[in-house]
Amino acid sequence: MDRNRRDILKWLGLAPFALPLVAHAKEPFPISIYDEGRIEYKFHRREVKFQTAEPPGTIIVDTRKRWLFFVLPGGKAIRYGIGIGNSFSLWSGTATISRKAKWPTWTPTAEMFERSGRFKKWQAGMPGGPDNPLGARALYLLNDSKDNHYRIHGTPLPETVGQMGTSGCFRMLNKDVIDLFDRVEVGTRVIVLSRDGKPAKVKGN
Repeated sequence: MDRNRRDILKWLGLAPFALPLVAHAKEPFPISIYDEGRIEYKFHRREVKFQTAEPPGTIIVDTRKRWLFFVLPGGKAIRYGIGIGNSFSLWSGTATISRKAKWPTWTPTAEMFERSGRFKKWQAGMPGGPDNPLGARALYLLNDSKDNHYRIHGTPLPETVGQMGTSGCFRMLNKDVIDLFDRVEVGTRVIVLSRDGKPAKVKGN
């Protein structure tokens, strides 16, 4: 990793980790085998009982408990731990997955370019890789047919799962976002609950 990338990740709160990496079948970049051990047990992926009126295949995000649910048939769901937005970037409402990407390119936002010149190098985007802020996969969300730059994505810093600190995205362990990525399709409905557990309109819309 070059120094410029390292500085950007630190600025984003995504300093690269030093634990060993291992290659996974069909993956172009290594993924740590220790990621799950760096988060609280309650954020480990598991199948749970889950009652909802939403059909199987729906994604429901509980920002209060920092869990993401993929609804299964029979009153069950797969539950994943997530990192969520900080107090200024929390949002709720409904969205649709508009695009799926493996080892996606990360492009700083206009606000990031304004705040720091260190992002200039990545005006055309940072290529996918193990130190990319979007991690191994990204699911791009549209809210009311608008791209508000919200994503469900992986991370190079697993200990941020379960924490607040993103810019409104939902951050997952790389192995978990790969699992979710393989289950969903473009067009999948995403429901983001407000802090009181109810759907609400996305801020700014």
